[in-house]
Amino acid sequence: MAAVATSATRTLLSSHHKLFISPISTSSKITNLFLNNYRNKIKTSVCFSSISSLQSSQETQTQTHSRLNVIDILEKRGLLESITSDNLRSLASSRDKTLKVYCGFDPTAESLHLGNLLGIIVLSWFLRSGHQVVALIGGATARIGDPSGKSLERPELDPQTLDKNALGITNIILTIFNSSNVVILNNYDWWKDVCLLDFLKQVGRFARIGTMIAKESVRKRLESEQGLSYTEFTYQLLQGYDFLYLFQNKGVNVQIGGSDQWGNITSGTDLIRKILQPDSDNEAYGLTFPLLLKSDGTKFGKSEDAYDQVLNISLVDLSVSAGLFDSKSAARRLLKQGGLYLNNSRVDSESKRVEPQDIVDGKVLLLSAGKKNKVVVRIS
Repeated sequence: MAAVATSATRTLLSSHHKLFISPISTSSKITNLFLNNYRNKIKTSVCFSSISSLQSSQETQTQTHSRLNVIDILEKRGLLESITSDNLRSLASSRDKTLKVYCGFDPTAESLHLGNLLGIIVLSWFLRSGHQVVALIGGATARIGDPSGKSLERPELDPQTLDKNALGITNIILTIFNSSNVVILNNYDWWKDVCLLDFLKQVGRFARIGTMIAKESVRKRLESEQGLSYTEFTYQLLQGYDFLYLFQNKGVNVQIGGSDQWGNITSGTDLIRKILQPDSDNEAYGLTFPLLLKSDGTKFGKSEDAYDQVLNISLVDLSVSAGLFDSKSAARRLLKQGGLYLNNSRVDSESKRVEPQDIVDGKVLLLSAGKKNKVVVRIS
């Protein structure tokens, strides 16, 4: 038990704090780029031009200097909240040890969103410091939905939508990092062959219900009025197994994520320790960074109550409520003329209602009357 307690100890850093961001106005360049990028109307590199510039000096840095300690860099820049072991700090500066780091991206939308920004930045710093980076597309885990930071279960997406979203995110990541600098994997490639009975036998018996329930993401949902489904409860085991699989088969030894991912990340390090029992020179590590928050301290763009209010509403009604039209008759008239657009796609039916796939990452919609009069509906 002592060993278990030690391995799960959370190393809190002196730079522990939260990042805040003010709400973005409807005319914001970032918002417009994000929405346009979602429909592939512009080059994805524009959205993250400041990040992709990190790669331009990567070779120069590694050739003229000893290896940068990426942990120290992240800490100084306020991009580090917790690490599972201080050993990671010393390994980060070792010229004899190259870390292989991964960050997961569930394809719940066709594009990356602002919540992914810090993960991309942290991966970029690992890359710039001479380490290897992996982007894991959650083609399997997106079918379940991560309960972390959510008060309601995520709407289910059909396989075709997930495949389309996975392709969109893959292309964006390749553009940001350059295809030669990042490995992109999809966890559906190994989950599709996993048998439930084998999983319970090989992995489930190492999981302890008490530990799983104690995870913050689970505890908060259990205390809420909505509760937590068994499907969501198992998510931490799925993400934990992803880390185990990548550690064993791809040599990945570090997982990074937002601070709300701590429970899922430590599920992985615990499984690796219990099942694979690596020696002290070949440990698995976890690292979290602060969440991107709004000025009121809440997680950026999260509001499932508002989400439910918008879902299934008539698009004509929403256009009027959002101020795009003065009346429903005006909205219907322009719709019949082919001038009403949702997320840059023409709306052809008066009966059109807002569906889950219409809401970009569960956060925003773009309504347009013609090509110039646009309104961003932000769910907040």
